[in-house]
Amino acid sequence: MARRMLRHHAALGAATCAAVALLYWTRPYKDAISRASFATAYPALALLALTLAIGPWNLLRRRASAVSTDLRRDAGIWAGIVSVAHAAVGQCVHLRGRPWLYYVYGPAEHHRGMRHDLFGLANYTGLLGTLLVIALLATSNDLSLRRLGAVQWKKLQRWNYAVFGLTAVHAFAFQGVERQKAGWVALAAACVAAALLMQGAGVAMRRRGEAATPSRRA
Repeated sequence: MARRMLRHHAALGAATCAAVALLYWTRPYKDAISRASFATAYPALALLALTLAIGPWNLLRRRASAVSTDLRRDAGIWAGIVSVAHAAVGQCVHLRGRPWLYYVYGPAEHHRGMRHDLFGLANYTGLLGTLLVIALLATSNDLSLRRLGAVQWKKLQRWNYAVFGLTAVHAFAFQGVERQKAGWVALAAACVAAALLMQGAGVAMRRRGEAATPSRRA
């Protein structure tokens, strides 16, 4: 555990804190809440992409893909921490003091009920993704793995794919809401593309391995 803390959590924590601090102190926003929301958004997306890239990377290196690996789990823990922090801070950026208006239209707006605009899409996908992240974060430990068993635990952890999809929609929706600069849009797109490419490579490797198995047995 001491070696794992040093190799994984120390490195992941230092890199995450450095990225958050750099983004926080270099943003032009006047208030701390807006800077904190921005500073946690991109590291959270990058860490989620990393969790989806580790498994395929192991396959590309001809290493067995275990049910749970320390690095993938530890990266997921940091992704969960930063994602939840971003969600908590994000509730205070727009419509200060009225967070419910993230999800329903206000009395002064033309529509009523649940939001169905781009802002609503960004908020609902972010909310659902955060709830799933909390469930994954709470079970990212050996105790949950033993109690649930490898099969059930893995089924639960596969919801990470849904989390990443919701996060991608949330990220791109807010790029439109905030009319973000092209460079930041490109960075978000690069994180999503990298995860998809690695997942595609992993699927291709598994299919080639499955196709080769009968011929080796013959």
